[in-house]
Amino acid sequence: MKEATGELSTTVIAVVAIAAVLGIFTAFLLPSLRASLRARTYCSSATQCNACQDGKQECHYNIENDDGTLTVSDDTIQCDCTES
Repeated sequence: MKEATGELSTTVIAVVAIAAVLGIFTAFLLPSLRASLRARTYCSSATQCNACQDGKQECHYNIENDDGTLTVSDDTIQCDCTES
């Protein structure tokens, strides 16, 4: 019975550790990854950019509609000056 309790304790500790790592990833790393992917995607189709300041510029980007046409977004995104 002692061995079974020890294995259960180890399993619980492992599950809690995995949950903690996933929680930290979700809370801190996932938003920055999403922002980076969004910037890369939208900066490749950047349009109507402001003047370059400190290596960055504000740009609008194209959004593909359901019918396949492109529309310029109302939102802006920060892009590196060399990307657009």
